[in-house]
Amino acid sequence: MIVLVEAKVLEDELLGQDAGFLRVRDKLSTFHEGQDDLNDKVDLIICLGGDGTLLYASSLFQQSVPPVMAFHHGSLGFLSPFQSSNFKEKVSQVLTGSVPLCLRTRLKAVICKENCMDKTFKRDERKENLLVLNEVVIASGPSSYLCNVDLYIENKYITSVQGDGLIIATPTGSTAYNAAAGASMVHPNVPAILITPICPHSLSFRPIVVPAGVEIKVTVSSEARNTAWASFDGRCRQELLLGET
Repeated sequence: MIVLVEAKVLEDELLGQDAGFLRVRDKLSTFHEGQDDLNDKVDLIICLGGDGTLLYASSLFQQSVPPVMAFHHGSLGFLSPFQSSNFKEKVSQVLTGSVPLCLRTRLKAVICKENCMDKTFKRDERKENLLVLNEVVIASGPSSYLCNVDLYIENKYITSVQGDGLIIATPTGSTAYNAAAGASMVHPNVPAILITPICPHSLSFRPIVVPAGVEIKVTVSSEARNTAWASFDGRCRQELLLGET
């Protein structure tokens, strides 16, 4: 069995003083984020932390994600059902295959220039391509002006969103920022995408749920007084200029 850990684990000063860790330290391997391809090298992920740690682990795999076993050590535990008190028993059950597997969907997010969502855009027009487990958030960023974006579903114009921003969430992300913004929680087995405005300026736009697999496009409105900012599971924050999607 090859065990990969983050580089900061091997460099941790407190762990370096632990006799039990020193006995296994030389047997551990590490990886470089953004450089090493882990997609065909990892069969099981064990997360020690909270939901943010699990989202980080998910971001390391931009194809399919191996099964994740998350132990709760953070402030929130929606995605971390395992407790460390009986970790030996639980890990043994996973390694023998005697546990159920819950499949979760991710969103494929693409940042590109205007009119590039017709599947014919050139490679240099695509600025970013990310898979996210929780949500994509489009917000006003550091500006004090309202965020003003246009929403399209399957290339059909739906509405203009004016407010603090917009959340596009998976059922997994429905318990996170989406729930805090006043939308419903959705079971992870429901094939759906949630679209939730953040503090909308108009009472006419409420949270909506659309089928999984539909193409959702959000563009900075031509009437916007400022740019918008997009973040993916709270990371990789990008500025969206006028005409970018």
